[in-house]
Amino acid sequence: MSNSADSAAGPGRRARFSPVRVLTAAVFALAGLIFVTSFNTAKGTNIRTDDSLLRLSDLIQARSQKNAQLDESTAAVRDQVDTLARRDDGSTKAEDAELRALEAAAGTTKVTGQGLTVTLNDAPPDAQAAPGYPEPQANDLVIHQQDLQAVVNALWKGGATGIKVMDQRLISTSAVRCVGNTLILQGRVYSPPYRITAVGDRGALNKALAASPALQNYQLYVKAYGLGWKVDEHETVTLPGYSGTVDLHYAEPSG
Repeated sequence: MSNSADSAAGPGRRARFSPVRVLTAAVFALAGLIFVTSFNTAKGTNIRTDDSLLRLSDLIQARSQKNAQLDESTAAVRDQVDTLARRDDGSTKAEDAELRALEAAAGTTKVTGQGLTVTLNDAPPDAQAAPGYPEPQANDLVIHQQDLQAVVNALWKGGATGIKVMDQRLISTSAVRCVGNTLILQGRVYSPPYRITAVGDRGALNKALAASPALQNYQLYVKAYGLGWKVDEHETVTLPGYSGTVDLHYAEPSG
C-alpha cells in the first residue's frame, strides 16, 4: 500500500526520472558493451571449448622447443667461431693446452669416459602404500626439485667430470628448478622420467649416491610408495658440451 505522499501525484504532473532507473539503464548498457567486445575478441568462437585457443602448457612447450632450436643454432655458430679462432690465433702449444683445460672445466666441450645414469620417476597412478606405511599424500608420489638436486650434488661429490640432465650439459651457472611437476632447465621444460648422466669413476659415483642423506630418505619413498629409481652403468658414455649462453643475468638497483 502506498502512503499519502506517493498518492498525491496526479495524472497532470510531469514524471521525473528516478536515479535508480538511470543506474539500471547504465548497467544494461555496460553489459551490452561487454558482450559485444567479448564477441569481437573471440571472433565468434566458443571461449570455453574452442580447441584453437592455446593453453598455457602449449605455450610453454612451444617456447621450450624454440629454445632448443636456438641452442642448436648457437652451438653451430660457436663451433664455427672456434674453428676460425684456432686456424691462425698465434698462440703457443702451451696456451692451447691451457685453453682446452679451461674449456673442459667450464663444460663447453664434450667429455667421454665411463659413467652412469640415474633415472627418477613419479610413482604409478595407482600407487598404494606398502604394508606398514601410511597412505600417501599427493606430494609423496612425485619427483621434487630437491630429489634432482640431491642426485646432481652427490655425483659432483663423487668426482664426476661432467653431468648431463636430460639432454643438457650442466655448468657452474646451471640451476635445476621444478615448477609443479615439470623441470625447467636453462629455458627448456621437461617432464618425468628424469635422467641424470655423469662421467666419472663408477665405483666412486655409486658410493656417493649411497652416502647421500637426502637420497637415503628418497629411497624410503621408493620402498613405501613406488617412486622410480634406477641406476644404469656405462662402460663408455659421451656428454655434449654446453651450447647455451654463458652470460650472467642479475638484478640491478633501479635508483
